[in-house]
Amino acid sequence: MKKLITVFILSLLAFTAYSQQADRFRFQMDLGAAAPKGGGIGALVNFEPQILVQRNLALGLRFGVAGLAKDIVYYDIPKDFTGEISANTSFSGTANYYFNYKKGKAAPYVGAGFGYYTFSSVNIESTDIDPDDIGNLRASFAWAPMVRAGVELGKFRIGAEYNFVPKSDLQNIAGEVIGQSTNEYFGFTLGFFVGGGRWGRFQ
Repeated sequence: MKKLITVFILSLLAFTAYSQQADRFRFQMDLGAAAPKGGGIGALVNFEPQILVQRNLALGLRFGVAGLAKDIVYYDIPKDFTGEISANTSFSGTANYYFNYKKGKAAPYVGAGFGYYTFSSVNIESTDIDPDDIGNLRASFAWAPMVRAGVELGKFRIGAEYNFVPKSDLQNIAGEVIGQSTNEYFGFTLGFFVGGGRWGRFQ
């Protein structure tokens, strides 16, 4: 987690130094609801500096945090249990293309990204399993793609995204694999940005 934050800060400084041209640099933040594949609920927040490399093309670095409550599979018992995944983090390179031709302030967009996802500890909530038999569960990390689409209205954003994060094994304190977690999730976001990209009068 600390390494991810350090990399993000250094990358942000590099972006800022590279993008001193007027209206080239922007910073956006998105908040939203998350829906894990297979059922469950959650919330997410994304921070993303971007550089407008062309009129309608932005490259960025997204730092995201998602908290998910979802079903997991525990191998020793033939049913699913609710497990709470707290503060999953991701760090992804992104690209957004905006469909705007100086016809107003609305700018529909499509985008994609690829990055590094980490998974925090998992808490099993079940009366059928003794917590002392499980220990401190840990999930692994993964590299994964993301796709998204939405529209920007002035300086505000409405979007949807899907993170194709692969399944991860759950281990006990002895390192034995005792379960599996599905990590893919859909997000619906609302946000805003500051900086370049004034769509009615793009420079």
